[in-house]
Amino acid sequence: MNAPLADAALAQLFSAARSHNGFTDAPVTDETLHALYELLKWGPTAANGCPARFVFVKSKEAKEKLRPALAPGNVEKTMAAPVTVIVGRDLAFYEKLPVLFPHTDAKSWFVGNEALIEETSLRDAALQGAYLILAARALGLDCGPMGGFDKAMVDAAFFAGMTVKSVFLVNLGQGDPAKLFPRNPRLAFDEACQVV
Repeated sequence: MNAPLADAALAQLFSAARSHNGFTDAPVTDETLHALYELLKWGPTAANGCPARFVFVKSKEAKEKLRPALAPGNVEKTMAAPVTVIVGRDLAFYEKLPVLFPHTDAKSWFVGNEALIEETSLRDAALQGAYLILAARALGLDCGPMGGFDKAMVDAAFFAGMTVKSVFLVNLGQGDPAKLFPRNPRLAFDEACQVV
């Protein structure tokens, strides 16, 4: 068993981390995005399927392509963020299973099973999006995950002709503390958990 992380690391990842609604203009380098993926890719998924696909929206042109799909309350912060990640899910993820899970024929579990493809791709891409958030925080970035956008518009703009569908968005960068909302409460252990 590994030793627990130091309190400062736990705070950076969880207890002191916030969902940011505004960002400074400090850039996020492509090298940082590569490092981010190199961390998040190790998180577990069912049969190592890795269905998530990530589009790092950085350029002004790409941001303008994203703008019409954003809910009004998400436009300003998304346009100001140095990077917006489109977390998508590949509905044909199982095609890569012979490489990713080579010790058995896991691909056959999914071929023709639309319900299992849907369930697995959505769950595991969401997990990988959560790994992205934790990896970003571990690298010193602030995150602003959000769901307020038109998925069909994003899919048409960024995934046309592909088997990828968007799941959620995450703004990345250096958060602006002045634009944070007050911290909301969380459920107590006894409200959310059981030990049986």
